[in-house]
Amino acid sequence: MRGNISAHAVCTAIRDDIVSGTFPPGSRLIEELLASRYGVSRVPVREALRTLESEGFVTTRRHAGACVAEPTEQEAADLLDIRLLLEPLGAARAAARRSAAHLKVLRGLVRLGRARARHGNAADLRQLDGWFHETLAQASGSPSMTALLTQVRRKIDWVYAIDLDQPSPGDADRSWQEHGAIVDAVARGDSERARALTAAHVEHALPAHRLRRPAPAVREAKQPVNTARVRN
Repeated sequence: MRGNISAHAVCTAIRDDIVSGTFPPGSRLIEELLASRYGVSRVPVREALRTLESEGFVTTRRHAGACVAEPTEQEAADLLDIRLLLEPLGAARAAARRSAAHLKVLRGLVRLGRARARHGNAADLRQLDGWFHETLAQASGSPSMTALLTQVRRKIDWVYAIDLDQPSPGDADRSWQEHGAIVDAVARGDSERARALTAAHVEHALPAHRLRRPAPAVREAKQPVNTARVRN
């Protein structure tokens, strides 16, 4: 039913389509077409676009309305600098505030990541890496910091591609060894070591980032998109 899908779910769906390149930078986001695409009324679409504008994914242009933002190279570079500042701080906070549940999930992700690394499955590793860093942010005990880190990582995924899409088993395993060392420091409550290890880990990943090429034209969906997966 059209009225049962929340603005939050629509916001998540539009953001995902922006990050994936379905809606490339500069493309118009027309409320009526978005409502049809996601099977909702224009009201949650309008609310979602306001939220995405506050996050920096959408901009409003005179005579054009809502459009996908077009980050400059400097803005893109700033995202990496912000990550380098925030993630080590989040890890340090996690060392002081993490719960047993956080540690269990982090250790499980490290075991799974190292197992996947031996098989070189890039798609699985990227997803697991995202889950690891999201959980580490949540372990900081700060909803504000978690939200900021999540937003920064989404934007980095949006504007950057990773050159090491097919990492060698050695490179992938090294990355997950770093993840494991971070978890060990967090488990010991060693905030300074957690901070230093996370900073080094982020710095090691920076050279693999490259700005994405302009995306192809928007593809119109023939059927409404099911947003039930992101309702909560």
